[in-house]
Amino acid sequence: MQQLILDIRPDAPPRFANFLPGQNAEAVDALVHFVAGAVAEPLIYLWGESGSGKSHLLKACVQAAQEQGIAAHYCAGGALPEALPALLAVDDVDALGPEAQVGLFNLINQAREGAGRIVVAGSLPPARLALRPDLTTRLGWGLVFALKPLSDLERTGALQSRAAVRGMRLPDEVASYMLNHCRRDLPGLLATLDALDLFSLSRKRAVTLPLLREFLQQPGRN
Repeated sequence: MQQLILDIRPDAPPRFANFLPGQNAEAVDALVHFVAGAVAEPLIYLWGESGSGKSHLLKACVQAAQEQGIAAHYCAGGALPEALPALLAVDDVDALGPEAQVGLFNLINQAREGAGRIVVAGSLPPARLALRPDLTTRLGWGLVFALKPLSDLERTGALQSRAAVRGMRLPDEVASYMLNHCRRDLPGLLATLDALDLFSLSRKRAVTLPLLREFLQQPGRN
């Protein structure tokens, strides 16, 4: 985990290298090979709760593809291209309107004919999506991975590793309080940690639970 944390910044572009896989190593490995063209199936569908890393992984796919000279496009909210690029990442499939659903159905058909590859993300498994039945069926034909969010232990480890990189010590009780009173997604937690470090330096005080509470009582904080 330490090596991954070294590359994580709250504002860092999403990449495979700065995604903490937790229990999702199989999905990440499949996506890496998918982008490289080493997976025969032209469609991958990711689903999971908010904060499980769906958007990060879709953007990482596009980033990795573009670095390999592959035409790739990320879209969310329904603005789909008519022609399929070599790699298309479609986020928030749950939010697609009727026309966009037809468009995605057609793009999946193009992918199955060899025109390109598609990775799609949604909050539910294909069969439970409130979309056109023919589209949910198509989504279920691909490789389907359920993303599991990081456990509290994994989040704590990520925070403490990041703190060590910054030269600060993060006690267990401070990390636990952050998990219970701050944004729980990893980018949000890391942003809070970085701001807490600066606050600690400005106050010339070590990071403790009282300092964290004081920090969070500032205007605009949790």
